[in-house]
This record gives sequence, structure tokens and C-alpha cells, in this order.
Amino acid sequence: MAKKTLGIAEGCQQTNPQPDWEVVVIGAGVAGIYQIKRLKDLGIRATVLDANGDLGGTWYNNRYPGARFDSESFTYGYSFSAELLDEWHWTEQFSPQPETLRYLNYVADKFSLREHMQFGCRVDSMVFDEETDTWKLRLDDNRELTTRFVVTALGVLSIPTLPRFEGMDSFSGASFHSFDWPHEPIDLAGKRVAVIGTGATAIQLIPEVAKVAGRLTVFQRRPNWAAPLNNAPISETEMTAIRGRYDEIFATCERTPGGFEHEPDRRHFYEVSPEDRRRLWDRLYDEPGFGIWLRNFVEIFVDEQANAEFSDYIAGRIRERVNNPDIAEKLIPKDHGFGIQRVPLETNYFETYNRDNVELVDSEQTPIVRVTPTGLETTDRSFEFDVIVYSTGFDSFTGAFDRIDITGIGGRQLRDKWADGPVTYLGTMVHGFPNLLMLAGPQTAATNFPRGAELAVNWVTPLLQYMQERGYSRFDAEESAEATWLEHVKEMYKGLLLRKAKSWITGYNSNIDGHEYGKTRYNIYNGGGPKYAERLKQVASNDYQGIRFRTRL
Repeated sequence: MAKKTLGIAEGCQQTNPQPDWEVVVIGAGVAGIYQIKRLKDLGIRATVLDANGDLGGTWYNNRYPGARFDSESFTYGYSFSAELLDEWHWTEQFSPQPETLRYLNYVADKFSLREHMQFGCRVDSMVFDEETDTWKLRLDDNRELTTRFVVTALGVLSIPTLPRFEGMDSFSGASFHSFDWPHEPIDLAGKRVAVIGTGATAIQLIPEVAKVAGRLTVFQRRPNWAAPLNNAPISETEMTAIRGRYDEIFATCERTPGGFEHEPDRRHFYEVSPEDRRRLWDRLYDEPGFGIWLRNFVEIFVDEQANAEFSDYIAGRIRERVNNPDIAEKLIPKDHGFGIQRVPLETNYFETYNRDNVELVDSEQTPIVRVTPTGLETTDRSFEFDVIVYSTGFDSFTGAFDRIDITGIGGRQLRDKWADGPVTYLGTMVHGFPNLLMLAGPQTAATNFPRGAELAVNWVTPLLQYMQERGYSRFDAEESAEATWLEHVKEMYKGLLLRKAKSWITGYNSNIDGHEYGKTRYNIYNGGGPKYAERLKQVASNDYQGIRFRTRL
């Protein structure tokens, strides 16, 4: 098939030479893989650039013990190919990292996508050329590429953040962020290991490290709520049954707010007796996945009293699982209720603190002062370690964009526009930065990631076709449309308890200047997947309302 050219009017080729590519996709994770699949099928000159050594995105990097997703495997895979769905057998209800990476490689190889990807290519800068309606990209190997369109698939949590302790470079042992866990196996058997942080990643890795380490010391500043994953293998018989209802599975994901099979309990919280509420929670707590969070009453997200009652229930379950009452209390959050920020799912996390080789240090009471050549010092004592693991979070949503010098119209940089938080139109484009599209960018609906990624790709791709059909060379979001969307995003935060949380979802990260608590960054669209999908559909059906197009003469 001849390669298609997007948005070049007849007779312009001689005076306006074609760019190197029509579309450059940045990122070869879940979203980028599907995007290049769609572009390849259309015969469009496109390539994927990825800074990593191979494809997979978050599943290429995050190789820490216990890494797995908390979406049911059969809701996480791509839905676009019946043949793919029929061929792939998920082995666990919640796939571990190695299997997920094998799956993404299988998809790339099955559809011959690897030949359209370039690895070890970090984009340092992007400058929009207003004369030619193209982007000029400079890579870290000093190559320059030009492209009509850039589609980012950078990931929400792809830029790890380290703490700012004195002496971090002085430690003589192995130390790294959990995101950068060595690709070559590291032997922790009998070692003295420190894990700093108790967020979602740490909650997965701590039980696994505890099984092999000689001594594990966990430094916790703020505890997190967590609920059982309740993982299990998937047999051949079960997988056959799953294949038979894939249409139903994806239809359910499409209509639920979070893009999972878990649908909210539509009964009113206060119309259900306390005894029946408890029976529901007992059942959900013992079921796999996010049911305890997403099959619950809607009021737990908006009503302080309802959330407090439910949080007390979860706290009671934690106390049942931790032998030492003092440790149990340290593991129960006091500054926010259960479910008002993304809930980590765990396997024997709380039981890990019953082990003789595990110690919990409250670094809120006795903060870490410095890293030493042999370990750590707190205000209370000194520790010696062989390995230090920093599980200290990410520069979420906008961090990956900030690492690229993205310059739009008039020389304005995107990081400057987003200094106080993201400003977008529909979470897919930014006024003043033409021909730039974002997959799963900030201010899109927070859903089961592949479901949101497929939705984004299936909206972006027809937009590019729309431009091709009309000979357009440039699009830009209208400033007024962007402002209206931002106000709508802000409005959707009102009434939700999450607005009070010290959460990466609202931009809190004490390791980044300007990301302090109380300085809300409106990173997500809280209206849920179906409402967001409907808004995208409305915009497209109205000739892409809010987007200004032009044909270069």
C-alpha cells in the first residue's frame, strides 16, 4: 500500500517539501502500540520513538518483585482484534509484569509493528514551525526529525521522583528507585534492605522482598489504605469461558465510570441497613480486584459520614490482620478516608509486618535526616543497609511532558503554560501547540488504562483522517474551548472527597517544587469514562467543534 500523506494541498509539494514523517508517536507502551497499529493499517508514514531499549512502556521499566496490574487481565488486553483475543491465554486474574510484557511483545510481533518503532530515542526538544506547519524534533543522539503531527503516549507515571536527602550519592551499596529496578536479577537473599515509601508500588514489592531479605526496614511517612487483590490462576476452562463473553466484558467496561467490570451499587447508602452494608463489604473484601472500591455505594466518594463508616470497616479488617496493635494503627491512614484516592491492591501486605525480619519505621515521627555510606540516619537512630529502594512516587501526568522542551506558537513552552497545572482541550490537545495530540493525557477520564487508551486512539485517528480528506495542514484548539473544558474539569472536582487528599492525582508530591498540598492541579476528568466518551463523540460529530483547522497555501 502506498504511504498516505496527511494535510498537504494539491500542488504544494514542490515549494513545501514533505517532512520526514507524517506522524511521530512518542512512547511504545500500551497506547503507543495501538496507535501505530492504526496508522500502519491506514498506510500513513509514521514511526514510534521510545527512550527505552524496547517496547512496553511502564511494563518494560517496572520490574520490581511483585509488579503486576490491578485490572483484571481480561479487561486489560486490547479489544480491537477478535483473533488476538482468541489466541492469548492470560494465566492469572491479575497479570504479573513479565507476562504483561510478553503480551505486548506478542501483539507487536503479530501485527508486524516493531519495524515501525525506534528504541533508545529520547526526544529532547520539539519546536513547531509556523511556516511549514510541522514539528522539528531533536533527539538525544543529535538527530533531527520533522513531522506533520506528534502523538504523545508518554504514560501517566513514567517519571520517577527521588527524595532530596543529604548524602544520597554517598551510599556504598545498591540504591535505586523502584521504577529503575535492575533488569538483571538482584540477589536480596540475606541482605539488609530499606524500602522508603508505602505507596502502591511499595505495597506490592514489600511482601516479596520480605520473603528473601535477611532484614527489611520500611520507612513510612504516610500510610496508605489498601485492599486484598485476591489473585488466582486462570485455568483453560475459565479462559474458554472468558473468551465466550469478551463482547459482554468490554461492553460493561464501556459503560462503567472506571472502565472495569465493577459497576457501582446504585442503592442509596442510608436506605441500606448497617447490617446489610457490612454484609456487602464482607463479600466485596473477599472478592478479587477493585470491587471493594468500585462496586460500593456512590456516597463513599462524596459523603463524609458514609466514607467514615466505610473507612472504619476497612481499618477493622487491617487490625484483624496485624498482630501488633501499635503497628496496625501506624498502618491505618488518619488524614484521609478509604477510596478517595486510587486504592492500592495487595497480597499479604499487612501480614508482612507480622514477620520477625520486618521493621516499620514511622518517618513522620522520626524523619530521615541523611543517607550515609553505610545506610541511613533518622532523628532517632542510625541504620546499616546493603540495598536502599526508593519507592517515592512519580511526577505524574505532566512530568514526562516537562522533560521535553516543547515550544509552540510564539516561542511559548508547554512547561510554562502548565506551571500551575495542565490546561488542555479534552485532554487531547493544547491551544497554541498545533498538530500535537495526547493519548491518555492530563484531564482525560481516569479509567482502566487500556480502555482509555483505545478510546483515545480511536478518536485521534479519525481526526487525522478528517484532516486528510479536507486537505488541512494544521489544527489548533480554540482558546475559548480550552478554557471552557478547564472550567468543566474543575467543576467535576466539586463535591468529591478526593479534592482533599494528598494524592498524586491532585498533583501532590513533596519531592517536587510547586506540587505542595493545597495547590490543586486538575489532572483528571472526574466525570467517568462514559461521559468523557460521549463528549468526544459530540465534538467529532459537530465537525470537531472547538478546533480550528487551516490549509497551508
